[in-house]
Amino acid sequence: MPANRKLYLSKVKSAVIKLGTQLLTDKEGRLDNAFLQNIAGQVVALKSRGIAVTIVSSGAIGAGLRELNLPARPKDLALLQAVAAVGQRRLMDAWAAAFAPHSIPVGQILLTREDMDRRARFLNLRNTIHALQEMGGVAIINENDTISTDELVRISFGDNDILAALVAHVLRADLLVLMSVVDGLLDETGQSVRLVESVEQAQQLVRKEKSQLGKGGMDSKLQAARMVTDAGDAMVVADGRMPNVLVRLLDHELLGTLFSPSPKKRTSRSRWIGSARPVGKIVIDAGAVRALVEKNRSLLPAGIVSVDGPFDKGDLISVQSPDGAEIARGLSNYASQVISQIQGKKTPEVRSLLGEAAYDEVIHRDNLVITTAAETPQKASLRNPL
Repeated sequence: MPANRKLYLSKVKSAVIKLGTQLLTDKEGRLDNAFLQNIAGQVVALKSRGIAVTIVSSGAIGAGLRELNLPARPKDLALLQAVAAVGQRRLMDAWAAAFAPHSIPVGQILLTREDMDRRARFLNLRNTIHALQEMGGVAIINENDTISTDELVRISFGDNDILAALVAHVLRADLLVLMSVVDGLLDETGQSVRLVESVEQAQQLVRKEKSQLGKGGMDSKLQAARMVTDAGDAMVVADGRMPNVLVRLLDHELLGTLFSPSPKKRTSRSRWIGSARPVGKIVIDAGAVRALVEKNRSLLPAGIVSVDGPFDKGDLISVQSPDGAEIARGLSNYASQVISQIQGKKTPEVRSLLGEAAYDEVIHRDNLVITTAAETPQKASLRNPL
């Protein structure tokens, strides 16, 4: 076993487990109650080790289709949301029944993307989950399909992979496990890759379409991996149907694909900045890109090329390079209209123009999170056991 793998998994105290619809249903499309009971037993085993576990569960629409005896997924949005409403109740009944033999209560938490975008909701979600865990319960999280149109048209969380990564951000979880239908990421020969130290290199496997990782696809899983590992936490993609897979992973068996974390953990504030959706954007020149990414500097007005608003002072905005690629996100010290006035100007000019209202930085380094892959040096990327 690569030594790093044991190192990354040996100190896990908090884990988020995501299960997709494929895993939760049998061949006839019904909720697989025996499988849910098996997962519940594994979660109980982790809890007995002092590991706090949160579950992100798909399956509401599938359960609703069965409950309503519908032959196919409706195309009408209102009907689809009604199916989700029925199915969510059925899904929670199944999870409650799975944990009942262990006398563990479950709590339903339904989220929309907006809950992650607002800092107050982001923090309240964490407090709620922690309170439930302190009472011995397990949070079962899903997207609120009944009101969220984004997820139903697949432009939001992406089959709950991204939702799970965001929940891991909220909780500052040490580990995210994405349960799949295969044993992790596959290389060009079809073998499972056991350790990934560079998501960029792993992305090459996605482009070549050499591996399938469940309904969410590899793109969403690698996007989740980048979010989690950049924040300093580990992520594993593993075969959810493998016997006792969660316990065996934490016992350091060589299962699934481990995405290794960045050595520096982000703060809760930085995690929110890096995960919430920006309300505007600015484009900066190449010199400013280097100052932010390579020199850990704040963003000054002189490096700004253009502004796309409107946004207000204190809003979260995207910072993009000249070619349009996002390199960072941060909280703006200025409204978009003011930035349009001072872009490209040196600090003395800005002070002369704005007087006492002037800030030296458009985004201070403390309120900035680098999101580009250039934030960390590239290492050897893919490792298989010898």
